[in-house]
Amino acid sequence: MNKVFDHADAAVADIPDGATIAVGGFGLSGNPENLIRALHRKGVRDLTIISNNCGIDDEGLGILLAAGQVRKIVASYVGENKNFEQQYIRGQLEVDLMPQGSLAEAMRAGGAGIPAFFTPAGVGTPRAEGRETRVFNGREYLLEHALTADYALVWAHTGDRSGNLVYRATARNFNPMVATCGRVTIAEVEHLVDVGAIAPDAVHTPGIFVQRIIAGDSYKKPIERRTTRPRTQEGPTC
Repeated sequence: MNKVFDHADAAVADIPDGATIAVGGFGLSGNPENLIRALHRKGVRDLTIISNNCGIDDEGLGILLAAGQVRKIVASYVGENKNFEQQYIRGQLEVDLMPQGSLAEAMRAGGAGIPAFFTPAGVGTPRAEGRETRVFNGREYLLEHALTADYALVWAHTGDRSGNLVYRATARNFNPMVATCGRVTIAEVEHLVDVGAIAPDAVHTPGIFVQRIIAGDSYKKPIERRTTRPRTQEGPTC
């Protein structure tokens, strides 16, 4: 089975309107930039996005949000994005806000075939209203259902032609869980290598979870808020 696609547009060509898409990334770190831009060019609409957040106004998933392509977002953080705020206030955007650990576990569970799990996160908050809770060992837990998606879009530093993936540093955040919960997982990598070039012990996501892979050709790697300390003219002190 040939999993390698020539470019991002070909890899997302069959994603329809109304699809549920899980997307990797933490803030803007580890975003599948090329695949997100390809979805924007394709113009699909009424999307349900499952991701840690929805980027900022003009970067990451914020590109799709600004273009009105997103109907619903399942996320754990919604700051840094004015379009998100405005669309939600106007009733144009449905939001399911989950605790971050619950979101990660829900995707992991979905990929593992576990339909639901109990967690103490969210107990006693609006998240628990109308939901089932149980007491285990004297502590109350909230039932959360697993999350799966029609498609999953992930970024990895290195991948081989069979879809085995290696993440790097902070970008190894939500990508491993996202990669498992999609019925069709599409990976973009900075370095596409031949099978055998990645040591088996170095693989983070096995290729069995990945159906399509592309070599990304353009990366901006933006930062939400760049904060630096002013340089001083003084040399090092002893």
